[in-house]
Amino acid sequence: MVTELLDKYIWLIQKFITAGDRGLNLEELGKAWERKFGSRYARRSFNNHREAVAEVFGIEIECNRSTNRYFIRNSGEISDRDTGIAWLIDTFTVNNMLALARDRLSGRISVEEIPSGKKFLAPLMSAMQEGNAVEIHYRKYGSETEEKRKVLPYGIKESAQRWYLVGWTEEKKALRMYALDRIVRMEILPEQFTVPSDFDIDTLFASSFGAYLPDSPAVRIIFRAFGNEGLYISDLPLHHTQTVIKKDEKSTTFSIFVSPNHSLLLEFLRHGPNIEILSPEDIRQEMKDMTGKMNMLYYGGTDACKH
Repeated sequence: MVTELLDKYIWLIQKFITAGDRGLNLEELGKAWERKFGSRYARRSFNNHREAVAEVFGIEIECNRSTNRYFIRNSGEISDRDTGIAWLIDTFTVNNMLALARDRLSGRISVEEIPSGKKFLAPLMSAMQEGNAVEIHYRKYGSETEEKRKVLPYGIKESAQRWYLVGWTEEKKALRMYALDRIVRMEILPEQFTVPSDFDIDTLFASSFGAYLPDSPAVRIIFRAFGNEGLYISDLPLHHTQTVIKKDEKSTTFSIFVSPNHSLLLEFLRHGPNIEILSPEDIRQEMKDMTGKMNMLYYGGTDACKH
């Protein structure tokens, strides 16, 4: 019962954050409620929920008497002024049970901060549920200018403590990924869309590593981990296709089936001399080149940067 109520409170907050300063009237809110929960949203229930949201989260849902529209003042700044509430809203969307832990296990659970445009996470999920396109203003790494994109939000992916939007981009006529922390601003559009029936985000990234859409065929990569590193990688696989080929007292040999990318090579480097790539030869050679450049950087002088 508590979980169900929290779910409704947070849904209500999300709807008003998405609506922005314009807010919602009772008719609009009632239709959205019926789509989500399959029942009529009585005014009395809404008023009870307003009071609970104010009491539990310290967020006031106000009424503009001149327009009879309800709104949360400066709703877009909730993430900035109260990171605890923003964390709870985002996390509850992903996993409802963590919201219960906020009260029952206060001070006993530590969740690593995800610095990834958290204020856009809930509105994007709302747009996905309602089937609305979004317009984003996006700034790539290394660029001072913003690019405007109209995106059909197919899915959201988390990787390495960052959230990414996966969607069809009208300007590119292709599927693209956007890091939420690189989105400068976003607007939910009235335009509706339908996700392709064969779209599945886990299938899409089945052969990928990290936050990269696979752009090359998957290959079998065999690597050897020495000592305790083999035990560590056994417990926390580098990829869901990982299998053990051979194990002895000194090392463990693994296999993964993945589409190689720069992020994967950096992951191998993260383990330092405790991992050796055995095959294929081109991946082994790329690792040689990267470690060779690192060696030159520390032992070869300033010319090491000229590559």
